[in-house]
Amino acid sequence: MVLQSLKNCLWLSCILRTPKACFWSTASGGLIIQSVSNDVYQNLAVEDWIHDHMDLEKHQVLFLWRNSPAVVIGRHQNPWQECNLRLLRQKNIKLARRRSGGGTVYHDLGNINLTFFTTRKKYERMENLKLVVKALKALRPQLDVHVTDRYDILLDRQYKISGTAAKLGRTSAYHHCTLLCNADKFVLSSVLKSPYKGLKSNATPSVPASVKNLFEEDPSLTSEMLLDAIAKEYAMQHQIDHHITVINPADETLLPGISNKTKELQTWEWVYGKTPKFSVSTCLNMTYKDSVLDVKVNMDVKHGRIEVCNIDLPEQWLPPGLYSELVKSLTGSKFCPNETTTLVTTLLRVCPQDDELHSRWSLLCENMIMLM
Repeated sequence: MVLQSLKNCLWLSCILRTPKACFWSTASGGLIIQSVSNDVYQNLAVEDWIHDHMDLEKHQVLFLWRNSPAVVIGRHQNPWQECNLRLLRQKNIKLARRRSGGGTVYHDLGNINLTFFTTRKKYERMENLKLVVKALKALRPQLDVHVTDRYDILLDRQYKISGTAAKLGRTSAYHHCTLLCNADKFVLSSVLKSPYKGLKSNATPSVPASVKNLFEEDPSLTSEMLLDAIAKEYAMQHQIDHHITVINPADETLLPGISNKTKELQTWEWVYGKTPKFSVSTCLNMTYKDSVLDVKVNMDVKHGRIEVCNIDLPEQWLPPGLYSELVKSLTGSKFCPNETTTLVTTLLRVCPQDDELHSRWSLLCENMIMLM
């Protein structure tokens, strides 16, 4: 921790010595940038900023970044389908949605992120991945790594160590990829396993793959070594100085408007509300007083909100008025455990003071919340 703090101080001092906005205008041909932040929202905002503001006709850019634990889904994906949201909340792991397509990935400090920015005409992700492989080979010639037709990088012909996603704008484009160095594979496999049943969606599904850390192949490898090797290879291929410019993604003087981009990426409306329309059709097997009740639930969810809600309860299990209020309250609300908890708690206050009724109500609500 002390070593990391010292590194952060050195990075910050480097930033302070760099004239604001100087390197954007003076760099020619190519530019290598590294983020001082480990916050996933800030780093994704930097990608947006570079894509929207930099003149990529003048210089191509390589952006290097690492995140504290986070799950990042593609632009057109369904988080309920892609990961274990309850586990993310328990472990305080962030969930973010990229502006690019592709599948879901787990990030932590043992995972490197690389973003290659070019004009749309010069966009070529296969060449970028070959650059990464060449850098790995230069660092450790014995590594068996190669690029597949799916734009993944495989280790030992079977283990995925890098996945790819891209955003193609009208004139600008970027391709980003991960590189597994020493990520926590137990957490990775746990959080990328959805427990939710009965979801039907046209959202882009991730393709499961066996993964392996480069550290497992060679324990002497570190994230810092890999970043430096890739930066060196990038500099060589673009015939520029092997110099990494370190930036602070919270610096508004360097990146005007970056704070608003970061805030937008953190909103519920972006992370969950941009989920393509989906439906939930499942049966809750609720145990109550030594008997099992089958409760069928059907919902349509659009923009992350419950558009249609039907709950098929056993007759007389709840007063019709209370059941109607539950369905009415859920319709139009966020498909979200926190919001649903607030709604059912409010309704419980107006329930008749009856212990049996409260027990049934609590059981139903607990099961409904578990769906989310």
